[in-house]
Amino acid sequence: MEITASLVKELRERSGAGMMECKKALTENGGDIEAAMEFLRKTGLAKADKKADRVAAEGRIAMAQDGGNAVLVEVNSETDFVAKDENFVAFTNQVAEVALSSGAADAEALKSAKLGDQTVEETRAALIAKVGENVQVRRLARVAGSNNVAAYVHGGRIGVLVELKGGSEELARGIAMHVAAMNPQYLSPAQVPAEIVAKEKEISLAQMSDKDKAKPAEIQEKMIAGKINKILSEMCLTGQAYVIDTNMTVEAAAKKEGAEIVSYTRIAVGEGIEKVKEDYAAEVAKAMQV
Repeated sequence: MEITASLVKELRERSGAGMMECKKALTENGGDIEAAMEFLRKTGLAKADKKADRVAAEGRIAMAQDGGNAVLVEVNSETDFVAKDENFVAFTNQVAEVALSSGAADAEALKSAKLGDQTVEETRAALIAKVGENVQVRRLARVAGSNNVAAYVHGGRIGVLVELKGGSEELARGIAMHVAAMNPQYLSPAQVPAEIVAKEKEISLAQMSDKDKAKPAEIQEKMIAGKINKILSEMCLTGQAYVIDTNMTVEAAAKKEGAEIVSYTRIAVGEGIEKVKEDYAAEVAKAMQV
């Protein structure tokens, strides 16, 4: 049977394996795609270590919560296709539950935690055999205490933890949704580093018109202070307009319910990972020439 580019592409999409691996699997199995799939799964575990060097910048964020204790876990894959695979999704959910129950401090400690009869690391290696891609448990974020806590995941790609002193679980969830949508850089203006404030002041001075520069120094200072305060409000969670009720700030929404925002954490899939841009068409053509 002729091994066509479309056949190689179909196997690539189903298995997540590399083009060369897919072509070899089809060649070894006479173009039978089901037999080729089985071939890739059987050989995948032996190749798990080789896949560890490949960039995994896609993936999924999973959460688990028990009252005031909650975790977010980021698990990465190479492609969005595998990130939606039922085996991958099940693994991320299980890892989140293990992270919550084990009390692991970080992703490295989580590797040795038990997931059924195997460790998380052993289960990860077995998953690589199934999906044909590098899979990495990258990050773990945790809140543990007696305060009101919300764990929120948006679309599997953005995860947020919010901890409130006072208030309600409903308010905590609302603020978590706000954090997911607006991505504040800091909790409050007091947390903004002095060098950032100084830089914003420098930019504001440079942008000032000649007419404003002719005004008395104290007037200029007030104008710049007002501009800086507006910038800090947009940058910080407490000063942003609350997405659920834009007539008030997040801080005002919290105070309305007698709550104080203790902390928040926001993580997004693949942030900080340098992604490799691939020419998919060229990859197919190259594989067919070998």
